Amino acid sequence: MVQKAKTIPQEYIRTLGRRKSATAVARLVKAKGTVTVNGKSIQDYFHITELQRLIEEPLRVANLAGSVQVVITTKGGGPRGQAEACRLAIARAVVKVDPLQVTAIRAKGLLTRDAREKESKKFGLKKARRAPQWGKR
Repeated sequence: MVQKAKTIPQEYIRTLGRRKSATAVARLVKAKGTVTVNGKSIQDYFHITELQRLIEEPLRVANLAGSVQVVITTKGGGPRGQAEACRLAIARAVVKVDPLQVTAIRAKGLLTRDAREKESKKFGLKKARRAPQWGKR
């Protein structure tokens, strides 16, 4: 079965967002539309309403909800990491569209990349910091 290639209008803004091991690429088009993630609506892709609100937050702050079409491709990580990566990518795209929104979006902390990553496991330990149980006798 051959899938039909998706067509995206030529005039779009592409931005990247990362969180933990998740990566999201957002394409923002100035056209009436919705937010789609990996070809699905955000209601179908993210079943938790908190994550849906998290993704739409930059659009609400900039008063662009419903007036722009956002197509997101995300991979890696879990649902929470992907949602936060999407939020960062959308916030960066909104700032590229309307530079006057920088102060409002930055005040909400939407342009700050959360750099916390999983700490790697060390040899001789059970986890990153958890040592094997020590017995006195």
